[in-house]
Amino acid sequence: MSIFQFLLFIISIIVFVLFFKQLFSGAFPKRGVDFEANRDNEQIGGITEMDKVFSVPAPKLSRVQQLIQMADNALEKQDFIEADKALSSALILEKDNIELLLKYGFVLINMNRLNEAKDIYTQILSINPNEDIAHVSLANVLHKLNQDDLAIEHHKKAIELDPEFAPHYFNYANTLYDLKRMDEALLNYKRVVQLDPSIEESSRMVKELS
Repeated sequence: MSIFQFLLFIISIIVFVLFFKQLFSGAFPKRGVDFEANRDNEQIGGITEMDKVFSVPAPKLSRVQQLIQMADNALEKQDFIEADKALSSALILEKDNIELLLKYGFVLINMNRLNEAKDIYTQILSINPNEDIAHVSLANVLHKLNQDDLAIEHHKKAIELDPEFAPHYFNYANTLYDLKRMDEALLNYKRVVQLDPSIEESSRMVKELS
C-alpha cells in the first residue's frame, strides 16, 4: 500500500467516525420540530412574525357607511351643507335607515328647513312609532312651527317611552316655558335635576321659577 493510499484510508476512517457521531448525537434539525410553524400563516425565514411584516387590512366600508362617516366629519366642523349632501346621498341608497334619518333631521333643523325636518321625523315614526328621539325632535320642530298642541303630544309620548331620560323633560319644560305655562315648566325642570344634575340649565331655571 502506497503512502497516498494509506492517507486516503485514514481520511475515510475519520469521515465515517464523524458521520456516525453526528448521526447518533441527535444534534441535527428534525422535520416537524425545529422548523415546525406554530400558526397556519407562519412561514420559515424572515416573515415568520406576520403581525410585524404584514398589516391586517381594515374592513372595507360600504358606500352608506362611507357617507355616514363623511357626514359625521362634517358635523364635527358644523358644516351642515356638506353633511346634508352626504346624508341625502346615503338616503337614496337606504331610505328607511333610521340612523340616517335621525341625523338628517338634525341637519335640517340646523339649516332651518323645518318643514323638511318635520317630514323626516314623521317618516321615522311611520317606520318605528316607538322611536322616542323622533318624538321629541318632532315636538321641537312642531313648537317652532307654532303647532304647539301637537308638539305637546309628542313631548309626552317621548317621556312615556323613556321616562328616565332627562333631556325629554328638559325639552318639554322649554316648550312649556315658551308657552308661559310656568308651573308645569317648573315641575319638569325639577324632574330634570332629579334625573341628571349635570344639566345645569335646569337648575338655573328651577331657581328662576321658584
